[in-house]
Amino acid sequence: MPGGDSNSYVIGVDVGGTKVAAGFVNSAGEIGEVTRARMISDGDAETGLRSVTGAIDHLLDIAKERHWTVNAIGICAPGPLDPYSGVVINPPNVTCWRNYPLAAEISRIYKLPVKIENDASAAALAEVLWGAGKGFSKVFYVSIGTGIGTGFILDGHIYNGRTGAAPEGGHVSIDYKGPVCGCGKHGCIEVFVSGPAIAKRAQAMLAAANVQHSPMLDLTNGQIAAITSEHVIQAHTAGDPMAKATLVETIELLSVFLGNIIDLLEPDVIVIGGGVAAVLKPFFEDIRNRIPDWCVNSRNREIPLVSAHYGASSGIAGGAALCRQLLAN
Repeated sequence: MPGGDSNSYVIGVDVGGTKVAAGFVNSAGEIGEVTRARMISDGDAETGLRSVTGAIDHLLDIAKERHWTVNAIGICAPGPLDPYSGVVINPPNVTCWRNYPLAAEISRIYKLPVKIENDASAAALAEVLWGAGKGFSKVFYVSIGTGIGTGFILDGHIYNGRTGAAPEGGHVSIDYKGPVCGCGKHGCIEVFVSGPAIAKRAQAMLAAANVQHSPMLDLTNGQIAAITSEHVIQAHTAGDPMAKATLVETIELLSVFLGNIIDLLEPDVIVIGGGVAAVLKPFFEDIRNRIPDWCVNSRNREIPLVSAHYGASSGIAGGAALCRQLLAN
């Protein structure tokens, strides 16, 4: 475990639609041993809870063997949720929990302080404390993966809104006549730019063109339905024109969204994280060049667009960041 001689840690837990990841984190934001488990997100509430406790149990066993102290558990979960009460309200990608008191249940089981927060908001806090947002006062964070999550940090504090339900930037509509999102609204940025959305766009292009051979299809043995966003990126690298067209449209839509965010919030920096963000990194400069077309703020190019420090581990770091006052220095 990194971080010198300290044997005092918190456990950061990242709950997603398909997996639970948990790890030890120290006061420097360094992540140690990590475990992953399958998340059963479409069953009943107790089955979903067992997915989380299984990952925590594994780490607590390790801590016991090594005589480590675990001071708290911080949990990143998909929103909407209430960070004040620790209740998960109605996340579109985790349907097992509806008004579920996740923080109270975990605290009851482990007799430890538990904090819970929207996954993107917590990840944004971790970036401000230890990552790409360090040194900035107003930080907008967007996570692009299976869904799209956002977080906004003001002077070191998460902006939660009046009830704790903000900021659900992934469900900001950019086309009121667009496809229906999992949240029920039309044209959310999530249905255009998330990983599954990129894949569906490529699949639709290939089907409409009745293409029999292409680098994208070669990667999936000719199965259009098997194409993922990763396949689109790989095919683009190989010179596939349809993969390129898919990505050009994706970055244009993302530029529309970020231009709106700049006009609304004018952050000091925009941090982009999540699994899909990693493959979009080569296009960041192109996005910066497109934003002026979708932004009235004449100084928009002064706002840096940077990759998140934590990448795939952002949820674990974010969970730990929620408990930072309980981390020993």
